[in-house]
Amino acid sequence: MSFLVVGLSHRTAPVGVLERAALTGDAPTKLLHDAAASATVGEAALVNTCNRIELYADVDKFHAGVAELSLLLAHHSGVDLEELTSHLYVHYEDRAVHHLFSVACGLDSMVVGEGQILGQLRDALAKAQEEHTAARGLNELFQQALRVGKRAHSETGIDKAGQSLVTFGLDQIAQGAGEIAGKRALVVGAGSMSSLAAATLVRAGVTDLLIANRTAERAERLAANLGARTVDFAEVPKALAEVDLVISCTGAAGVVIPAEVVAAAVADRDADSPLAFLDLAMPRDVDHAVHELPGALLVDLESLSQAHAATPGAGDVDAVTGIVADEVTAFGAAQRAARIAPTVVALRAMASEVVLGELGRLNTRLPDLDERTRAEVSQTVRRVVDKLLHAPTVRVKQLAAEPGGASYAEALRELFDLDPAAVQAVSGTPIGAQAGAPGTLAGGGAR
Repeated sequence: MSFLVVGLSHRTAPVGVLERAALTGDAPTKLLHDAAASATVGEAALVNTCNRIELYADVDKFHAGVAELSLLLAHHSGVDLEELTSHLYVHYEDRAVHHLFSVACGLDSMVVGEGQILGQLRDALAKAQEEHTAARGLNELFQQALRVGKRAHSETGIDKAGQSLVTFGLDQIAQGAGEIAGKRALVVGAGSMSSLAAATLVRAGVTDLLIANRTAERAERLAANLGARTVDFAEVPKALAEVDLVISCTGAAGVVIPAEVVAAAVADRDADSPLAFLDLAMPRDVDHAVHELPGALLVDLESLSQAHAATPGAGDVDAVTGIVADEVTAFGAAQRAARIAPTVVALRAMASEVVLGELGRLNTRLPDLDERTRAEVSQTVRRVVDKLLHAPTVRVKQLAAEPGGASYAEALRELFDLDPAAVQAVSGTPIGAQAGAPGTLAGGGAR
């Protein structure tokens, strides 16, 4: 099995496509199960954020895996496969590992160096574990990616290179609507991104903070932690007239704040102090038409992407890039060495069986041997076998750690006529059939 990632992000797809492809409701769970149930897939994990949708899998066939994962992404996102394919990227084996490690370090984020992605990767792994679509392979890959991300943040200044998406968005708001300190603010939503936004607003010095969420209990918990007030979700249109800044990130399937509602809220507003909106949702919460309304300022993921593209690169990016390269090499070597370990164990087990068989024959032929002589013969035979196997097994482990090393395990199995079942018993069994019912899709393709 080999790692494969098929996905799209802000780097390959316009916001409009990402918005239509956004996975909401139970779509992510269904996608996970359908992927893991595919004949080509052993394990599956999904990274689903506001600006990326990536399906990671442990596959036994590259082309079939790409075709199946692409088709599943199209089916569950609702975007036509032909259109989606032009925005997809595909990474395989070491390139897939390199991509995930880069993502974990924030190198592939809209705001380079942001640390929120680590939490999102942790959530992706937890979801795959909860749904029983990830086993040893993806567990090890994601756990190592999290360690690499933490290393990058602790050993370099990559944190200085990029703020969180919330902080960067508020900087853009401040440029168009003045300082955040002293403003009255409304946060719509109470998920992880909204919670971060609310906490950031408190630190920035807002004078009054309102929280609105469809589930009132979550809004009340968040408000209690931050000393904020809650407002009924249905009262959001009315609340717009009471605040200067709105941050929205609900995860809803459609527009939450329509343009006509905003138009009514800013009708009597001073043009010098516009009602500012920071829309961090995908699909968008705030009607795109708000961009054209006098008295309103809208900063969304599309404008954030354009703004960040114009910022200078960070000096620590090169250092993090080096860390990623080193970690990918080390991870690849460890994985390749691990793949041959079951073959080596099976070989030694077979040798041990041969030794036991021959010693048994010796006991039958020479039943009168004294115990001391019998023990010496047994030890000598075992020592000879160990010495004969030592050099080739050590060398094959070294060779297997290099690119293309899997062929050495195959050669060892062929030369010693090892039982495949014995090797499989050592390495364990993939979980593909455990995760969900088979999908209904067939065919498809990918570039």
